Amino acid sequence: MLIGEYTSKIGEKKRVSLPSKFKEELGNNLILTRGYEDALIIVNKKLWETIASEVINGSFIDKNIRDTSRFLVGGAKEIELDSQGRFVIPQSLFTHADLQDEIIFVGLVNWVEVWDKGKWKERIEYLKENSDQIAQEISKMNNNTDD
Repeated sequence: MLIGEYTSKIGEKKRVSLPSKFKEELGNNLILTRGYEDALIIVNKKLWETIASEVINGSFIDKNIRDTSRFLVGGAKEIELDSQGRFVIPQSLFTHADLQDEIIFVGLVNWVEVWDKGKWKERIEYLKENSDQIAQEISKMNNNTDD
């Protein structure tokens, strides 16, 4: 299971080390793409195929399907880990996440998010301030699906 937070420095040529715990869980065939709230997402190819099929199975006539495809699939890159578990973040994704010199890897069960350390601190503050409201919204959504 992909859980926990790990801090890493960004090295030369935008090279970063994937935490070994995540490497064990994800394997070597990885996809890096744009995420929401200025993060990046790392998934293994198996989960990526599931995500891609959900997007592909939607109608290209639907604007939301097209926009989601552009956002997630259009920015996706296959990444290769070297023998030390490092990979290079492509410039377009580096810019999307506004990465500086330190990043945070966050395991979210099925995927890993990559955040700039400063933006992650801001997000945590937001979550701390709004956690009750977020939980209530999720509860409402779950109650609506029980009908």
